[in-house]
Amino acid sequence: MPRKARPLSGRPAMITGAASGIGRALAQHLSRRGSPVAIADIDAAGLKETATSLTGPVLTRVLDVTDAADQRAFADEVRDWLTAPLAAVFNNAGVAVSSSVLDADVEDDEWLRRINFDGVVNGTRAFLPLLVEQDSGVIVNTSSVFGLVGMPNQSAYCAAKFAVRGFTDALRQELRGTGVSAVTVHPGGITTNIARNARMRRDPEGRGRSKEQMAAEFEAVTLTSPEKAADVIRRGVEQGRARILVGPDAYLFDTLARVTPTHYFAVIGLLERTLRARGRKQARA
Repeated sequence: MPRKARPLSGRPAMITGAASGIGRALAQHLSRRGSPVAIADIDAAGLKETATSLTGPVLTRVLDVTDAADQRAFADEVRDWLTAPLAAVFNNAGVAVSSSVLDADVEDDEWLRRINFDGVVNGTRAFLPLLVEQDSGVIVNTSSVFGLVGMPNQSAYCAAKFAVRGFTDALRQELRGTGVSAVTVHPGGITTNIARNARMRRDPEGRGRSKEQMAAEFEAVTLTSPEKAADVIRRGVEQGRARILVGPDAYLFDTLARVTPTHYFAVIGLLERTLRARGRKQARA
């Protein structure tokens, strides 16, 4: 059965987490292609910067995605703002926590879960009635490669991203036979501020690294820019894909999860060490 094309260029879209990273890049990418965009984030200053960088119509909203009522109110605002059917809802806001399970802080894990999973659920429930009413559009929920494999010291993040994957896969089946679809996005390492904005109480590996050092190590192994990620996501949605892998590392993670579902970390660990060594070598050059 042929996949249904879902053109986005020139059609309205809503994006959370739009103050930076993939969310900002998506807003800029779609705006350049003629799409009106409704953008939201809890970071008012970053959201304003994104808005001023756009070339077309924009609706901005300072929004806490964990607040279900506020998400519904924003959906009503978007409905009133629209002059054409809403093409896509990008539930993209996300944060990170780095900790072992043994040393995990309950408040940090809850903070992450409410944003990374509840925020996606709240956004889906707020905007889905509009899409169902118009019988068109797509819900695009950002998971991660850590929604494909479990990684040490990322238990809260993996749990939330696996939950996003399961929630969106279930929603996709519920929407069969309608004009609405649901897509899961699995980005690999993207060069964003997520590691610098993460919560970390101590180095989970016991090596005494600072938060800044850990963020620099993460950035040394990222393979994809936010701008490239936005283009991949847009093309994947337009091609009617149900799951979008972003970056060469995402394809590696996906393959390893299928081929060696209990031993993938040995390969991933080797790859990480190689990339970090290359990054240190380039920094010294």
